[in-house]
Amino acid sequence: MRRFARSYRPAVLAAPAILAVAVLAGAKDSAEPRPPATTAPATRPAPDRPFNGKDLDGWKTKGPAGKSRWTVGTARLDEKDPRKLVVTPEGGELINATGHGVDLYSTYVHGDAIIKLEVMVPKGSNSGIYVMGEYEIQVLDSHGREKKPGKGDMGALYGAAPPKDPLYRKPGEWQTFEIHFRAPRFDAEGKKTANAVFEKVVLNGRVIHEDVEMPRATPGGVTRKERAKGPIMFQGNHGAVAYRNIEVTPPK
Repeated sequence: MRRFARSYRPAVLAAPAILAVAVLAGAKDSAEPRPPATTAPATRPAPDRPFNGKDLDGWKTKGPAGKSRWTVGTARLDEKDPRKLVVTPEGGELINATGHGVDLYSTYVHGDAIIKLEVMVPKGSNSGIYVMGEYEIQVLDSHGREKKPGKGDMGALYGAAPPKDPLYRKPGEWQTFEIHFRAPRFDAEGKKTANAVFEKVVLNGRVIHEDVEMPRATPGGVTRKERAKGPIMFQGNHGAVAYRNIEVTPPK
């Protein structure tokens, strides 16, 4: 009996301790906050790059090719004359070197899209980004006119809406655009059923337009007609300008 008692008693005493540890562990686990359930984020298509950064393959001139001032290289302000650009052949920028040339548009076409790019202008220069080749976002040296920009200043939807609270950079500095665009809609007979809309335009990190409808195309576009898809056009018949890092993300 003594041997049995010695061997049996520890087993009887150990059971409550093990149970207590298990209960405490369970209580601790139940008290710990659990992370909320998550779903995988929606993925966007990879962006298209209409400009290859090497040459003008995939681009056409609106007007005689012999009058084109467009080239590929690296642009900077002319130290002797800040109204001009100095262009070197090495580099991946799309440059209208001297102005007073012709507009340039892509063979690539898009409908609904998010367009991202950078632009740089010398002092006093003027260009434009034609979304779908027909709806112009103004490109201009508007530095110093941030407090009261007009419908013809940098970032304006030309002739339609001035930018709100823009941030302008100095001539020769790169400026960034992010353009969220919804193309016009047409029925089976080709009749327009909904206007094009600039859902959002961001210039240098600031939202300058939201939900602006475009009831008609901007004068001076590729065809001057509205359609379901169109190219990107850059204005080159006014001043010198440089563009780079051009990306177009199509809808999902």
